[in-house]
Amino acid sequence: MIRIKEAILVEGRYDIQTLRQMVDTVILETGGFRIFKDQERLDMIRRIAARRGLLILTDSDGAGFTIRNFLRGALPKEQVKHAYIPEISGKESRKRHPSKEGLLGVEGMRQEVLRTALLRAGATVLDGPAASAAAEKKLEKADLYALGLSGQPGSEQRRKALLKALGLPQYLSANALLDFINAVSDRGEVEQALGQIFNEQTLDKQPK
Repeated sequence: MIRIKEAILVEGRYDIQTLRQMVDTVILETGGFRIFKDQERLDMIRRIAARRGLLILTDSDGAGFTIRNFLRGALPKEQVKHAYIPEISGKESRKRHPSKEGLLGVEGMRQEVLRTALLRAGATVLDGPAASAAAEKKLEKADLYALGLSGQPGSEQRRKALLKALGLPQYLSANALLDFINAVSDRGEVEQALGQIFNEQTLDKQPK
């Protein structure tokens, strides 16, 4: 497991599952071609790239390069690094048939291949005290529960109010919210936002 500074942007959730087995950082997805029309998702990616940098890791097929080229024009080049996987023929185990071009995607790559791709792209590897400090500041799923943002009555409404306060897409799940908080924010900012939301709701309930 390596811990890196930059967030990683991949095409889909299976790519995320593969990467989470070998790298510790925020991992985002484009949702495939949905990124072309999803302005809220793109704005969120821009905010994360501005804060910590972004590594783009798409498949090596035509669709992957179409997404990568779109992002080249949509994101500041100084905030982005491009990681490339080799063209390897094959099929992921979960699929019944190979892709149109017969190539393995990110999800089908061996860990050492992905690690090499990230390092060659210039990933900033964190170690020592800096890595320990970063790990200690990360919020976990248990923190979302403690803050009333998941697994409790009213959690969904509370989470949507926080998303609105932070200027984030309303469709974000609890896990996606956790990723964003760990990418660009911290527990203190979240607690402050929740406190403000509570105060506003209290004022709204008071008789006029």
